[in-house]
Amino acid sequence: MIEEIRKIRESAQAELQGIDSPESLEAFRLLYLGKKGRLPDLFKKFGSIPPEQRKEVGAELNRVKEWIESSVAEMRGKLGSSDGVRESFDPTLPGIPPHSGSIHILQQTIEEITTLYARMGFETVEGPEIETEFHNFTALNIPLDHPSRDSFDTFYTDKGQLLRSQTSTVQIRIMQARKPPLRIIAPGRVYRPDTVDASHSFMFHQIEGLMVDEKVTFSDLKGVLHLFLRELFGSEIKIRFRPHFFPFTEPSVEVDIQWGKGWMEILGAGSVDPNVFDAVGYDKSRVRGFAFGLGVERIAMIRHGITDIRHFYENDLRFLRQFA
Repeated sequence: MIEEIRKIRESAQAELQGIDSPESLEAFRLLYLGKKGRLPDLFKKFGSIPPEQRKEVGAELNRVKEWIESSVAEMRGKLGSSDGVRESFDPTLPGIPPHSGSIHILQQTIEEITTLYARMGFETVEGPEIETEFHNFTALNIPLDHPSRDSFDTFYTDKGQLLRSQTSTVQIRIMQARKPPLRIIAPGRVYRPDTVDASHSFMFHQIEGLMVDEKVTFSDLKGVLHLFLRELFGSEIKIRFRPHFFPFTEPSVEVDIQWGKGWMEILGAGSVDPNVFDAVGYDKSRVRGFAFGLGVERIAMIRHGITDIRHFYENDLRFLRQFA
């Protein structure tokens, strides 16, 4: 059998000299290494040889098999692929550009809004998403029996903290840390245990603003919001203010814009309640302020005609690429 193996090697060496195409190389490979090839046929006969010869025969078989495999690989590199198409590299062809990402539409909206307020002197600030009841409720003049403090309306942790339900918590922290005058804008994620549907989500984004100084008036609030909304929706947009109630502002309003044939609520606002100033240690007899808050998803949905809030979070590239 040793002699038969050597003849196969000599035959393979001779045939390799005449290979000049990927097709002939593939035929050579199948002849010697295919399932019905000459070497696999010898391996099938291996069990019939005397035990004392198996070590020598096995070693020789493996040497020839490895040599043929390496020869085929080397020839394939010289000739190209086995499908008949010669591989080549044309340096003049344009390259494949890498995939480039883009800013998410919600982040685009946040950056646009904060940029508009930055032009009016508002500083962008951030705060923690896991909060205390004091910062999320008590300091904002929300009483203990208010429905929003119930576990059905707020996510509480096992350690007695909670996931903030509004970014007004950042206003409280900034007022505790700084003295007036203040002019801040606070974007970020907030959490409320709402049932997810086309217009609700348990997590969404809010932007809240605050201005505090000695002579801040409600007229200042109206001026800031008029300028902001006209920059965002166009100079022809019509705006109206409706009386409303929020625990942390007094007086309070909801602000609508004319959209289509009707009016659409866009944000809430008001003058800072004196009790909030007491909670943060400000002298309510000397300072006044206003605050406002809006939902980022709501702004993006109105401006871009998006009908389902869930599209923002599903990571469907067909949707997201529209805003790249």
